Amino acid sequence: MNGDERHPGAPWRNLYGRRHGKSLKPGQKAALSEELPKLRVPDVDWTENPERRQLDPARLFGERPIWLEIGFGAGEHLLHQAIQRPDVGFIGCETFVNGVAALLGRIRTSGVRNVLVHPGDVRDLLDVLPNGSVSRTFLLYPDPWPKKRHHRRRVVTPEFLGPLWRAMTPGADLRIATDIRDYVRQTLEEVPNAGFEWQAQRPSDWRLPWKDWLSTRYEQKALREGRTPHYLTFIKAS
Repeated sequence: MNGDERHPGAPWRNLYGRRHGKSLKPGQKAALSEELPKLRVPDVDWTENPERRQLDPARLFGERPIWLEIGFGAGEHLLHQAIQRPDVGFIGCETFVNGVAALLGRIRTSGVRNVLVHPGDVRDLLDVLPNGSVSRTFLLYPDPWPKKRHHRRRVVTPEFLGPLWRAMTPGADLRIATDIRDYVRQTLEEVPNAGFEWQAQRPSDWRLPWKDWLSTRYEQKALREGRTPHYLTFIKAS
């Protein structure tokens, strides 16, 4: 999947969480070997781009704006957005091999042509995305890391937010959904400190999902178990 961590020039970056789940089916293995190379964001891996040359957005999607989803799970939301917005180019980042395989299957079935995949650490992608190249970012139900000693592993920390702020255009929005109250707390502390402005003016702004929202399987599980989703919208300050 990704050999970046073995390259001698790469910085040491811990990547937590599962990489593999249940054994892949033959069709999923075929998708990873045959389809992923064609849909993979080029020149992100350290073995391919040790000098960390900046990507050319026009090479990826022409003149279309770029939207980024960090940790797309099985890809339901990402594919939904791509179908609704063919005028936008989408990059999905996911380290979980089974999720990458699931998205590839959805892309094949739907026939969408505006999605590229980075099957690895989003920090490596952010290294090579030019300043101001991302118009919207989604962070949807990220791993909560509930133990206090693990909170530094969350995505809403300076290690992730600083490079993300740099890669986003002024005025671009960052959408974060979570059902974990302490994740909300840390988000509202860390994200504004990183240069993003929270857009909520009334309770409905974080209690109700976005108009183009697709509820994922994870969210449905959270609702069944009595957890309350929060939908947080931030804008990159200019």
